[in-house]
Amino acid sequence: MPKIVDHEAKRKQLGEAVWRIIRREGLEGVSVRSVAKEAGMSLGALRYYFSSQNDLLAFSLKMVGERIKKRIENLSMTGDIRKDIETIIGETLPLDEERITEAIIWLAFIGKSLADPTLGVLAAEAQKELYALYKKLTDALIRCGLVPPETNAELEAIRLHALIDGLVIHALIDPRTVTPETIRRTIAYHLNSIMQKHTDHRADTNGATSP
Repeated sequence: MPKIVDHEAKRKQLGEAVWRIIRREGLEGVSVRSVAKEAGMSLGALRYYFSSQNDLLAFSLKMVGERIKKRIENLSMTGDIRKDIETIIGETLPLDEERITEAIIWLAFIGKSLADPTLGVLAAEAQKELYALYKKLTDALIRCGLVPPETNAELEAIRLHALIDGLVIHALIDPRTVTPETIRRTIAYHLNSIMQKHTDHRADTNGATSP
């Protein structure tokens, strides 16, 4: 009976090999030969799944976004909009080893994309997807009355996106200072700064009148 090969699993295996090399040696350490060796495959087997090194790199970059999306889709929402938004944002931040690896991979590709048009297009698409996520979260805050109705959703989404990108960079450069707890507090502080002041007061009043 012929052996059944899960082609997508093999592609992901190679993508993960790219990630390990980048984390260990940087993007300059990635080559078809080094990835094949890292994955325990022959060059011929690798070329069966990816026709070029650029195809392999592009797939490895897409894996970052796909993993983040999957984690967000699998989250159990509480119904507390503020808490749920912080949880969703947390999936895009380097708060544990898995997410730190994703951040390292992402930044490595961003640097290379500046001189590589193909990767540049993919990086731009990924940024647009992240912006769309942050815009959706901002819209939810407005819709639920947690921020003033005149809030500019587009600009707030851009500001949130920029804040998150900055936290990612600083956390990787200086992890002793920009710790996961610092990141969480910064996001909470940002959300506090745009939320209506009467929200907390209203919550306190409701709590005080509860039996």
